[in-house]
Amino acid sequence: MSLKKLNFALQKLESHLDNYSVSNSKVSKSNVAWHIDHSLKVINNVSTALHSSNPATYKNNFSFLGKTLFLFGFFPRGKAKAPKHVEPPEVVLKEALTLQLELAKTNINTIANLDKNAYFKHPLFGHVNTSRIYRFLTIHTNHHLKIIEDILL
Repeated sequence: MSLKKLNFALQKLESHLDNYSVSNSKVSKSNVAWHIDHSLKVINNVSTALHSSNPATYKNNFSFLGKTLFLFGFFPRGKAKAPKHVEPPEVVLKEALTLQLELAKTNINTIANLDKNAYFKHPLFGHVNTSRIYRFLTIHTNHHLKIIEDILL
């Protein structure tokens, strides 16, 4: 997957900003704002981790689970819990979403300039380097976009 697909996913997230307060407990215990905030936190935290990583310490230890999910291009619902550092606050403000969105747009455009072995450590997948990062971020963002779209039905 490419930067173009990730930019498209970000545009779709942005299109849901006006619906940030909508919730549907039959679909998700969290509202639209939570899913947007979490998606943006993942993009921005991953970008920070990539920039601060040492490519010399990269290990190609990408897990079988990661390879399988990447092959199919989706993450199953309700199987993983967001790590604390990418969990949204109790109350998500629209202004905070807008600021995070602008930061995410800037951040994803810097990834292409990084070493191919800049990476972040995923709790289930192992090291995810720049060659896999657009696919990871696109699959993750699309996972939450599908939940948002189901909330809005």
